[in-house]
Amino acid sequence: MSAQLPEIRRYGTAAVAAAAAAIRAGGIVAVPTETVYGLAADARDSAAVARIYAAKGRPSFNPLIVHVLDLAAAEALALFDDDARELAARFWPGPLTLVLPLQEGAGVASLVTAGLDTIALRVPAHRAMRALLAASGAPLAAPSANASNAISPTRAEHVAASLGASVPLILDDGATAAGVESTIVAGRTILRPGPVTAEMLRAVLPVVPGATAHVSAPGQLASHYAPRKPLRLEAVAAEADEWLIGYGAVAGDDTLSAAGDPVEAAARLFDALHRADASARARIAVAPVPEAGVGVAINDRLRRAAQR
Repeated sequence: MSAQLPEIRRYGTAAVAAAAAAIRAGGIVAVPTETVYGLAADARDSAAVARIYAAKGRPSFNPLIVHVLDLAAAEALALFDDDARELAARFWPGPLTLVLPLQEGAGVASLVTAGLDTIALRVPAHRAMRALLAASGAPLAAPSANASNAISPTRAEHVAASLGASVPLILDDGATAAGVESTIVAGRTILRPGPVTAEMLRAVLPVVPGATAHVSAPGQLASHYAPRKPLRLEAVAAEADEWLIGYGAVAGDDTLSAAGDPVEAAARLFDALHRADASARARIAVAPVPEAGVGVAINDRLRRAAQR
């Protein structure tokens, strides 16, 4: 392993064992989930969690999502009401995070919750994260594995480019499937849109979109997921110095989905932003994406990325 680069290991039994050993030793490891790559540490270990914040340059008032294997493990950390149980039964394992009252004596580091009396929990579906949870025996705090406010990583090479040697080990299991971060729900309020859409949630509970006046869950900062270059939205053509990311009938230097498929667009979003940021053009433009279904999550990320 070079002093400048992390070790990247393909997913497999030996790689998971090495990652679990690093977690048990108080280290941090990058690991794929079905949404984006996460930067994982034992959520009970304050020093390990502090390494996540240090590696990302993340504000300490911004809480972290804790990943666990199943509902039983989640109930050891949080208080569930009937609504939360219904959502967990329908969408776990999967890309849904629930913000719940912290269980007394949960043992989670206060840095994880940013000192709040709630905790953000998710049961992931991705084989690599589930294998790491099982092998490490720990609840894993795992925000996206990128520098704070930078573009989220959907491939191992994105993690390496963003964090470098500050993350010693990356589990590589290819590109992530969903491509945008999990939906976050507190009670019956959607705090952050994601792959589990409002329509899907409303088939279970009468949820509403909303936000709180303070940061109560991950991904609520106004400026987030940002490339280095200025970003223009709702573009139907590129200006001279722009790299255009197309969608549907709007062709560009790259496209989120030529077929106008929002699910494909979500999976390609951050990958396309990484390519645009690496291009020779000074600015980035993105074609309109309809504000429906997972398109709501795509536009949420794009609006935050455009804040400078």
